[in-house]
Amino acid sequence: MADTKNIVLTPEGRQKLVEELEYREGAKHDEIVERIKEARGFGDLSENSEYDAAKEEQSHNESRINEIRQILATATIAAAGSSRNLSVSIGTTVELEDERGKKTTFTIVGTTETNSLDHKISNESPVGAALIGHKQGDQVEVVAPSGKSRAYTITGITR
Repeated sequence: MADTKNIVLTPEGRQKLVEELEYREGAKHDEIVERIKEARGFGDLSENSEYDAAKEEQSHNESRINEIRQILATATIAAAGSSRNLSVSIGTTVELEDERGKKTTFTIVGTTETNSLDHKISNESPVGAALIGHKQGDQVEVVAPSGKSRAYTITGITR
């Protein structure tokens, strides 16, 4: 991973990576080794799709282990901070209201933790980048990649 970009994680995101690493180095690794042993027992390895699939999965698992180790070794953990006079930063949950009165809530996270289904947006996304550093009550204009612009009011920030 020659990526020199600084990765920022929330404490929860870091913990999830630690747990995934433990799983991949432990139970997942043992399961793959067992599948490889089993597949070897089927005979000729040149035409053994179970063996090929297990070796492919082993390679993918090892790559992910290395990726997680790299992230954990270089990532910065977002500081907790106090909730008084809070400004939008990684790890904060932001409540927004658009000009039509529609409310939306997002949690700002580092790029590796982004999950739109959980309303977790990256600090590098158009909305995330526009919100960083602002405080409750601020008007923020977000310009989408398409060029469309939307105005939001920050109605709440929590950590």
